[in-house]
Amino acid sequence: MTTPRPGEPSGRPGERGDLLDPRCPTRQLLDRIGTKWTSMTVKVLAQEAPGELRFAELRRRIPGISQKMLSVTLQSLVRDGLVARRVEPTVPPAVHYQLTGLGLSLEGPLSALRVWAETHMPEINRSNQLADASPPN
Repeated sequence: MTTPRPGEPSGRPGERGDLLDPRCPTRQLLDRIGTKWTSMTVKVLAQEAPGELRFAELRRRIPGISQKMLSVTLQSLVRDGLVARRVEPTVPPAVHYQLTGLGLSLEGPLSALRVWAETHMPEINRSNQLADASPPN
C-alpha cells in the first residue's frame, strides 16, 4: 500500500487535499477558477442557463476580454467539466457553450464573492488611497 504525498488525496471519496501544499490539486483548481475572466464567463453562462451561447455572443457580453483569453478560459472550463461545448457541423462550425450542473454549482460561490467585492469596494479604495498617501517604510 502506498501513502499519498502531502497535498494529494488518498483516493478515498470525500477526502480533501492540503490547500497550503503547492502540489495540491485543489490549489491548482482555485488558480483556474479564481480569475476575473472565469467569474465573468460563468456569470454570463449562468444568466443564459439552461440555454447556451455561441463564442461571439459570449465575447460581446464580457467587456474587455480578448478572443484569446476567452478561448483559453473556455478551454479550461470545458476541461474541468464546468462547461459543455457543442459543435454544429456547419461551415464555418457553430460552437455553443453552456454550464454543466457542476458549473451551475460554481455560480453561487462566485456570485457571493462578486457581491462581497462590490459591497466592500469603497473600503478597499479608501485603504488603497491611505496606503498610497503614506510615506514608504
